[in-house]
Amino acid sequence: MNYPEQYRKKLFESLNVIPLDKVEQAIQILARARDKGRSIFVCGNGGSASTASHFVCDMVKGASYGRAKRFRIMALTDSLPTLTAYSNDVGYDHVFVEQLKNFASSGDVLVAISGSGNSPNVLRAVEYANSIGCYTIALSGRDGGQLAPLAQLSIHVPVPHMGRIEDAHFTVCHMIGYYFMEETQAP
Repeated sequence: MNYPEQYRKKLFESLNVIPLDKVEQAIQILARARDKGRSIFVCGNGGSASTASHFVCDMVKGASYGRAKRFRIMALTDSLPTLTAYSNDVGYDHVFVEQLKNFASSGDVLVAISGSGNSPNVLRAVEYANSIGCYTIALSGRDGGQLAPLAQLSIHVPVPHMGRIEDAHFTVCHMIGYYFMEETQAP
């Protein structure tokens, strides 16, 4: 079997372990947040930061454009000046939590993405969000790390390969985003 075939086979195996019941719960949580005008924040590092930004784009445009009910959602990964200022002046583990201190309120939602489940800045953000009454959703991989049990809803993809974890997380975000994009609106 050549490598692309091998990767695809392993990818399908990774997608088959996505806990669909928990993805459905995430959809319902995000729908309630949208309907109540609550804010949603998304964070992650590296590939997870890219997934966070892409997910927010899908929700801000694809799931909101032309609709009466719109998502109030932002990626905490997207302000490069803010990220680098906190990294340089305070510490990288503060880049997300400090933004939440500016913007988050009880009843808001944090979606935290970490393949390892052990990114200190993501963990600090979830701890803070939990402490102020936000609902926390985690997307993790491998053994879930410290993140999976810390979040109120854990969408854990228990595979060892970071690329396939990221592929599965991206797929979860598309499952959520396209649910809302394809949701029919009442006239």
